[in-house]
Amino acid sequence: MLHLDDGFDLRPADASDAGRIALWMAQPHVRRWWQQDWSVERWAEEISRQTSGEHSIPCVATVDAEDLGYVELYRVRHDHLAEYYASGEHDWGMHLAIGDVTRVGRGLGRRLIGAVADALMRADPACSQVVAEPDVRNTPSVRAFVAAGFVQQGELQLPEKTAVLMIRSRTLEE
Repeated sequence: MLHLDDGFDLRPADASDAGRIALWMAQPHVRRWWQQDWSVERWAEEISRQTSGEHSIPCVATVDAEDLGYVELYRVRHDHLAEYYASGEHDWGMHLAIGDVTRVGRGLGRRLIGAVADALMRADPACSQVVAEPDVRNTPSVRAFVAAGFVQQGELQLPEKTAVLMIRSRTLEE
């Protein structure tokens, strides 16, 4: 369990989380952007695949001890995103979904994004940037990243979507 700022915690997901994650991914506000409305079994396999590799870390985010959403952290150097911008060796990327529909639109996404980016910068002094690549049409996500201190760096034509490259760079204070 990693304690983040602003009352959030992040814990590595495991197979026991597959049911909750599958439920979140089936929610219309998540399904539209993630397109991973998979069965519990497929999510259990995906979590197992991710936890056994070096590419990404699947996590469950909580606030005030209640599960809130799904976060994938990844080293950009291991991801196809590295081909689309001048990435640094230690850049971290994040994918984030607030799965609990009752908590959408309340500023929690913005706060969670900021807390995760802050934690990544603290945990990895060599990391100079945290990045994200939401779909250009996902206005709430883009706004949340901007509100969390990320800067839009232009559009990327990825195989699965047209994305906005969002970068939060380490500040002098960090």
